[in-house]
Amino acid sequence: MDSNEKQRQRELDLRRENEKKDLEVERTIGPRPLEGMSGGHTTWTGEQNDAERSAHSHDEERSRRASEEQIPD
Repeated sequence: MDSNEKQRQRELDLRRENEKKDLEVERTIGPRPLEGMSGGHTTWTGEQNDAERSAHSHDEERSRRASEEQIPD
């Protein structure tokens, strides 16, 4: 294995590890600040209209499944 192949393999391993970390964070339920905006102002309120929620009720599940399928075993 030449040095270029080793570098590509290290990068691939790092991407896989980071994707697994991202998925673990996504599984953590609860409020989280936006990256880089932890002290910033937000317009989100707990009283926002959720009337249209049913149209997107399975988006999270589909997104998580798609993310998990991208990680090779």
